[in-house]
Amino acid sequence: MDMKTVFSHVDHTLLKPTATWEQIRVICEEGLRFGMASVCIPPCFVKRAKEAFPTLNVCTVIGFPLGYNPSDVKAAEARQAIAEGAGEIDMVVNLGNVKAGEFDRVTDEIRLLKKEAGDKVLKVIIETCYLTDEEKIALCRCVTEGGADFIKTSTGFGTGGATMKDIELLKANIGPGVRVKASGGIRTAEDILAYLEAGVDRIGASGAISAFEGRNKAEDGGNY
Repeated sequence: MDMKTVFSHVDHTLLKPTATWEQIRVICEEGLRFGMASVCIPPCFVKRAKEAFPTLNVCTVIGFPLGYNPSDVKAAEARQAIAEGAGEIDMVVNLGNVKAGEFDRVTDEIRLLKKEAGDKVLKVIIETCYLTDEEKIALCRCVTEGGADFIKTSTGFGTGGATMKDIELLKANIGPGVRVKASGGIRTAEDILAYLEAGVDRIGASGAISAFEGRNKAEDGGNY
């Protein structure tokens, strides 16, 4: 798979709590230059990024990273982000509802956020590191019934990130038309390629460019 194709599946991400506008500006420039699927940035930078880079596909996060904002607050966050230019929304589910088995509440919240998103892309972060396989399967149903576009493994702020085992489980149980995004701990070119070959449609990563540049240098016999 060539690098251009790979990057078209990557959400070029910067969600560090100390992120500055200068750092965000750099990844926006990189996102355009390398043809990334989107740049995923904090909500406070969406408007500025879209004004500075009008053709850029901007993704942002809602209820991030813990997911326990009230549903109407998440809806308001999504509404503002879209008004300011976000083309994609990555929301975090309420894990307390998941652990309580209140999956109808989870589905209703996803449905509410999709209503706000409209024709924009909605991804649902389920934070797989905290879940049993049964909970992951139940969340596949919630995401499907809620009308979301993607199920996403992780925030990157939990105790673990994407695993191939989880990708296989999600793909086996998610509904038709719902795609899978792998994120959290994906740092090497080999990891990215393996997830794409496993059928993941989107990768959340902050270091995809350096990973592939390093791989290409190694293949060319260069020093880095």
